[in-house]
Amino acid sequence: MSKRVLIVSASLRAHSNSHALAERFAQGAREAGHSVEVVSLQNKTIAFCRGCLACQKTGSCVIRDDAVELAQKMHDAEVIVFATPIYYYEMAGQMKTLLDRANCLYGSDYAFRDIYLLSAAAEDAEGVDKRAISGLEGWIECFERAHLAGTVFAGGVNDAGDIAGHASLQKAYEMGKNV
Repeated sequence: MSKRVLIVSASLRAHSNSHALAERFAQGAREAGHSVEVVSLQNKTIAFCRGCLACQKTGSCVIRDDAVELAQKMHDAEVIVFATPIYYYEMAGQMKTLLDRANCLYGSDYAFRDIYLLSAAAEDAEGVDKRAISGLEGWIECFERAHLAGTVFAGGVNDAGDIAGHASLQKAYEMGKNV
């Protein structure tokens, strides 16, 4: 059965390693027959959440920027995939800001169930991505019908394009095929 898959690529760098993971996941998901949209946060304007909670009453954020449309796409997707570089052992700030701005989804009749995290970092040690996973799990915890369905980490990739030939690309592809 075909699913609506939204992939949010959080890197602001052209030809980023985490975006390469997103593209491979997308390829696998498309080949499996799913409807896939990849959205890059590059050139998007996403302001910080003000904590006003107006979105809980209206279902939409009062700040009119790109986060409003992105939150709607997240609402409608059955599968959400976040691809992020790891900065200081955590998800990129723009991804966290988007998660905060998706507060309007809390209490809504959202479609998503499966959430995935794809990440890349210069460091290749065990657990480099654990704080990013934990941060995303904190967001997921607020959505009782959703769960973390899988993660892929690419370590040892620093410069744009370093990920070429990395085993994580195949893992991301296979994960996409098995959505």
